[in-house]
Amino acid sequence: MRALCWTGVDELAVREVPDPELRNAHDMIVRVRRSATCGADLALLAGRTPFLTAGDVLGHEFLGEVVEVGPEVRRHRPGDRVVVCAAVSCGACWFCRQGLFACCDNGSTGTAATEAAWGQPTGGCYGHPGTLGGFAGSHAEYVRVPYADVGAFGVPEPVSDDRAVFASDAAPTGWMGAELGDVGPGDVVAVWGAGAIGQLTAGAALLRGAERVIVVDRYDDRLRMVERHVGAEPLNYRYVDVAAELRERSGGRGPDVCVEAVGGESAPPGRLGGGTDRPLALREAVHACRKGGTVVVLGTWTGFVDAFPLGAVMNKGLSVRSSRQHGQRWIPMLLDRMARDELRTEHLATHRLPLERGADGYALFRDRADGCVRAVFSP
Repeated sequence: MRALCWTGVDELAVREVPDPELRNAHDMIVRVRRSATCGADLALLAGRTPFLTAGDVLGHEFLGEVVEVGPEVRRHRPGDRVVVCAAVSCGACWFCRQGLFACCDNGSTGTAATEAAWGQPTGGCYGHPGTLGGFAGSHAEYVRVPYADVGAFGVPEPVSDDRAVFASDAAPTGWMGAELGDVGPGDVVAVWGAGAIGQLTAGAALLRGAERVIVVDRYDDRLRMVERHVGAEPLNYRYVDVAAELRERSGGRGPDVCVEAVGGESAPPGRLGGGTDRPLALREAVHACRKGGTVVVLGTWTGFVDAFPLGAVMNKGLSVRSSRQHGQRWIPMLLDRMARDELRTEHLATHRLPLERGADGYALFRDRADGCVRAVFSP
């Protein structure tokens, strides 16, 4: 089959790779219909998450059609249209039973590096090297889906492919951001980053009853999307004092919840977690948040953080929460909202490309060229 593979330093190309096969009774094979880029992929390509090897297939946010199921798969059959959670989780370990699917004990095939870097192993993810799962990615014609009854979900008929594909990763991450912040009626919420995650976090906050949601970014095209498609307030940090403006819009206190949806920039580390991330947006969020408020970290981080304002966290009484997304908790609800037209995401697929142009799509996405928010590939 054809797949978008890592071929070397800063190089992607479509190559022929072996077709996936069922490896255990709970597997299924999915023919990919849509597969989207994600900011976490850029961290891989920049070398912030090492151990990519030539031939690794990228991609983890996808939707497709079931073509083969293992004998123990109960919820799916060939011909079903499914969206697959980006997080690979077993559904049976202690963490999965608590709803902490991204912390699964059994979702990764290679845990030594993450245990050394972060203290404990974490769950797996498609399209990442062996250190974070070792599962082939979704920028391909077919994908093997382990733990199929746990991680794959049928898509309601009214929901288009371009809308449903974002239920794989971006939409549950955004909903998690609002839930970790315990956003509720009357809250003022500020979100740093107007990409797909930032926009979906803002939308989730509004659906949960927030009084005002402000999205901070510097790209006018993305901020126009925030206003038009999400209904949140845009704030371009190139033109205003962000902290002062947020106080003005929150009764002088600062936002109740501040969400960082940007991620860190770092030099390539020598090992997983060995680099130093620069938390520019995160620092601003900590300083802007009201006393006693909550800061939520959604961006992709891999290593240590330099100059983090821990003094502000302690003296202001802030709560700081973060996680990789536990999508299995929210995907059914999000698909229902998509079917009821309460959650619209297709505008985020600004560039639709055939798989053969995958390298071009990543260049557009990386450089934010031509108004690209997400590139979506169709094999």
